Amino acid sequence: MTRRAPVVLSVLAHPDDAEILCAGTLLRLAAVGCELHIATFTAGDCGSMELAPEAISRMRRSEALAAAELAGARYHCLEELDLLLFYAPKPLRKTVSLLRSVRPDIVLAHSPADYMPDHEMASLLVRAACFNAAVPNLFPRAGAPALDHIPHLYYCDPIEGKDSLGRDVPPDMVIDIASVLDTKAAMLACHASQRDWLASQHGMDQYIEAMRAWAKHRGAAIGSAAAEGFRQHLGHGFPQDNALTKLLA
Repeated sequence: MTRRAPVVLSVLAHPDDAEILCAGTLLRLAAVGCELHIATFTAGDCGSMELAPEAISRMRRSEALAAAELAGARYHCLEELDLLLFYAPKPLRKTVSLLRSVRPDIVLAHSPADYMPDHEMASLLVRAACFNAAVPNLFPRAGAPALDHIPHLYYCDPIEGKDSLGRDVPPDMVIDIASVLDTKAAMLACHASQRDWLASQHGMDQYIEAMRAWAKHRGAAIGSAAAEGFRQHLGHGFPQDNALTKLLA
């Protein structure tokens, strides 16, 4: 009997979030034989100062697909709207359906505390879906049959490692990504539409350099040139062993 490869799913709010927060870890997991899926709640419809929502969404879906292909991952979009992501039945149903379809062993999500509500709502939806996708009576016609397990859930660093009040959010584990940093940068470079947006809205002109600088900052904790930080969700019912570090040991 052939053993199934571990399945890893990142579910973050917007196109380019995975490339900023966890693409290095995804690339390392691909190198040890994991099946990768990268999902976003939105297509990035508010990510432009000039283009209409439909036009920038088309562009950003294409960018996200190109970035995912560099990692050998499949891209999924749940087609919610930027800045209007809430914990509600419709987005929860979509998230549950995604998990039942992909059937992940490991899920990567936003930090519960981050700089913007879309990230925090995405985190809450993914946390709920990891637990609820194994409940057959919830959305019984949503995607594939209910999961037979609750997947391991990990939270990425919040942006700049801070919560919405500017307080540090230290990681529980730091994953060395020095060997794949250039590929992570190439994935982020696929999101070229965001350079002008980040410069206008966030005052961040060199978004790839900013990603590299943060990776260097996290890497210093473990004596590496680059790293990504995570925390594991260890609440009741969730797996207590650390599958992520076991796979990358």
